[in-house]
Amino acid sequence: MKRLYLQIYLAFVGAVALFALGSALVWALVPRDFEAMQMLDGVAWLVEKTLPPASAPQIEQHAALVRLAEKFPAFLTMRSADSELIANVGPALPPPPPQKASLLRMEGRTGASKCRLFHADHGLVAALAMSDGRWILARHHHHRGPRPLGALAMLAGLAAAIAVAAYPVVRRLTRRLERLNASVTALGGGDLSARVTVEGRDEVAALAHSFNAAAERIERLVRSLKEALASASHELRSPLARMRMALALLPADTRQDVRDRIDRDIRELDDLVGEILLTSRLDAGAVAAAREPVDLLALVAEEAALVDAEVAGDAVTVHGDVRLLRRLVRNLLENARRYGAGSPVQARVARADGGGAVLSVSDRGPGIPEAERERIFEPFYRRAGTHEGEGGGVGLGLSLVRQIAELHGGRAVALARSGGGTTIEVLLR
Repeated sequence: MKRLYLQIYLAFVGAVALFALGSALVWALVPRDFEAMQMLDGVAWLVEKTLPPASAPQIEQHAALVRLAEKFPAFLTMRSADSELIANVGPALPPPPPQKASLLRMEGRTGASKCRLFHADHGLVAALAMSDGRWILARHHHHRGPRPLGALAMLAGLAAAIAVAAYPVVRRLTRRLERLNASVTALGGGDLSARVTVEGRDEVAALAHSFNAAAERIERLVRSLKEALASASHELRSPLARMRMALALLPADTRQDVRDRIDRDIRELDDLVGEILLTSRLDAGAVAAAREPVDLLALVAEEAALVDAEVAGDAVTVHGDVRLLRRLVRNLLENARRYGAGSPVQARVARADGGGAVLSVSDRGPGIPEAERERIFEPFYRRAGTHEGEGGGVGLGLSLVRQIAELHGGRAVALARSGGGTTIEVLLR
């Protein structure tokens, strides 16, 4: 996954690098001797006014060129229309290249002369075409020739400096986003106390502030709902006790089937209240699993005897809360007995890779469609075609199984059993 700070940083560095490259190319290709550029008009005017015609003796033309050189800090060369050397002051400058090879062509103030700029061995040369075909070539005494490699190195160093300076700025921004993302993930995972530190006054700080406010409201709402549910469940204990007492005081001639039905309904309601209370406490983090050694195979064997289930496997000791583990095993066995269509219930304990134990409870019932194997662990979920009260369940058994497994660092999954039926597999660490 591409990190946001790397995308922002690389985009910034890429823009700087392109700017540096473009600047280096301009530096290398465009003439930069502005002193030579500025004196072209003066050269054009002086040449037209002070130089003798092409028919004048060569010595006279040389003297005029010397007088001209005294007015400008430049080396001058005069050539004929066919590029023959007529006179020079300083090193003889080469004839001008064809027009396509010139860097610049410009009209002088006289309108009759034309200038070109081109690079020679020792720098930039200005070429002035006289109306009679002669050429006057000029190069500044202290011309600094183009240094494309040096310019490129300088701009590369500038780009590197900007890149180094930009990294902490970009990283600070995205680090705050990463902390915000971690808090959102923690909140989504059930940690309602997750908050993020508000830093700065920009949009990220505003987002962090909004997240904290929303998380605070969610925590208060969930806490109040859990407290209300736990309180309501706890309050149901008293009427349940009164109902049991009333059942015991029924006249002796009351039909037994009526007594049995009332007693079954009271037990189911009592189980529901108990599981709601335990679920609420687990959700609220009010239950901390005790860490004591538990012989899981022996515990499973005790509970299996109550429902006539088969037990096999290895004697594995896990560290956990024996009361919660007993509830987990009981719920698994009861669930298999209710929905196994009368088939034998089989439980098996095995050592887990990397430590811990794997408890598998299987039946030969109708099985669970793949699309519903995850949903059966949701509170009060009932499979399609299952009516309320069918089988005696209250809809919280497997939800508690998963909660207890996760409290012990494990997981619970539903699997299709080979040959038909369902296996609920629980990993305990």
